[in-house]
Amino acid sequence: MAKFIIKGGQPLQGEIKVSGNKNAILPIMAATVLTSQKCILENVPQISDVEVMARILQGIGARIEGLGTPRLIIDPENVSQFVLDPELVKKLRASVLLLGPLLARFGKARMRHPGGCLLGRRAIGTHFDALTALGAKIVTSEENYEAKVRQSHGAHIFLDEASVTATENAMMMASLTSGVTMIEDAACEPYVEDLANFLISMGAQIEGAGTNRIRVAGVKSLSGASHRVLPDYMDIGTFAIAAAVTKGSVTITGVRENDLQMILLYLGRMGVKYQLENGMLKILPSELVAANAKIQTRPWPGFPTDLMSPLIVLATQAQGTTLCHDWMYETRMFFVDKLITMGANITLCDPHRALVVGPSKLKGKELESPDIRAGMALVVAALCAQGESVIDKVELIERGYEKIEERLKSLGADIKRIA
Repeated sequence: MAKFIIKGGQPLQGEIKVSGNKNAILPIMAATVLTSQKCILENVPQISDVEVMARILQGIGARIEGLGTPRLIIDPENVSQFVLDPELVKKLRASVLLLGPLLARFGKARMRHPGGCLLGRRAIGTHFDALTALGAKIVTSEENYEAKVRQSHGAHIFLDEASVTATENAMMMASLTSGVTMIEDAACEPYVEDLANFLISMGAQIEGAGTNRIRVAGVKSLSGASHRVLPDYMDIGTFAIAAAVTKGSVTITGVRENDLQMILLYLGRMGVKYQLENGMLKILPSELVAANAKIQTRPWPGFPTDLMSPLIVLATQAQGTTLCHDWMYETRMFFVDKLITMGANITLCDPHRALVVGPSKLKGKELESPDIRAGMALVVAALCAQGESVIDKVELIERGYEKIEERLKSLGADIKRIA
């Protein structure tokens, strides 16, 4: 495994461009299976999760050009397999997004239970309910799933939770299913809407994406398309927090203002000074204070769960007490023991809540990345800590953050990656 060696205490300074959205590109890549024509994707984030999804697609017959660059060309003409490589599926939870497209194209799909970060019980039942409503029959055996559909049909689907990936799976399968499908209690996140826009450019008939009620009128076939992936607001939020805790001044370019309303509301309450205009977010040196109310995650347009880990680091540098609450994942908070070893004053109330008292003078330590977001939070903590930190298993961080060493170095961070 690789490591980051970080010497903290340097304010981040300069300008950085936001990367393409991790949570948008993966379902869009899966959606290319719905056609036999070439698809061209722009603003693709250069992260390892994209590489794994590409290898899964190649394994079922797709040809891919431009991997490792911002421009990806996927030719799915020769996709002929409906069984996904179990070793690759173990590495990527988003591999579940291929269930809907494979069922739509072949009427069958087979895969093992998807892997990825271990953040608690991440049930797949909502996916099964949605696909079953469209005519699929799914048989489970230990860790494996086999799905078949003889005659798909439009349906009324009410999701038992506003699952992003279940919404996306249902939307993709319904696009090639005869009749009209209504998806209610649908996820409203911008990357759901981005997938819908890509499908529409392929010829799908979709209305209501971005709301909790999506209407899909099935069509007989979809064509190839070109699409630019939206910017990643998790990337924006993380770099904004990194700038704030190091008392730096960083300009982030290529942002969409509407994606940042709740993030900036909470950062503003914690004393983060910023300027937002013309697609640029500038973070200014700030005196951080605890929020007057608790910081709580919730579905869009609420504060995103993927930013809770970096925000806890922000709270360690803020004057006062902050209650951080993530109701979604049982183990989201379990990385705080690593911050405590660095000198943070944190009380873990239960698996979902942490009480953070600041400001704390953090000290460099040897740490291990537990997952993508917590690992990046440890990088942020190391940037504002005194002394040297060593962070192991950085491959987990690189699953979701593009060229993180290179980009932080461009802002003046003292960071190097070693094998």
